[in-house]
Amino acid sequence: VQLQACGGGLVQAGGSLRLSCAASISTFSSFVMGWFRQAPGNKREFVAMNRWSGGRTYYADFVKGRFTISRDNAKNTMYLQMNSLKPEDTAVYYCAARDRWSTSYYSPIQYPYWGKGTQVTVSS
Repeated sequence: VQLQACGGGLVQAGGSLRLSCAASISTFSSFVMGWFRQAPGNKREFVAMNRWSGGRTYYADFVKGRFTISRDNAKNTMYLQMNSLKPEDTAVYYCAARDRWSTSYYSPIQYPYWGKGTQVTVSS
């Protein structure tokens, strides 16, 4: 399994970015896919998760109403649409995958597969 995240960049507060995560998974539609982020000096934290194609989505409280996770199974790609960005959203964003549901979906250790991360910087 390989994951490749892209789409990060520098944006002003209030702006938007869309992150993409391309996955080399033959059974992509059945995988649990998540986004995490890590700011300097901080632990990696949960952002959003999509249980599987057409399944439930889960968000960290600090992104609810601003970020939207989605996936395109035909392209084996997951997305994170980020709107109303704030300076505190500045971090390296990682996509992650696991092949089955876990009630601890918010914990990074539950995900065996990770992309390399893409930097998001929000200026004030």
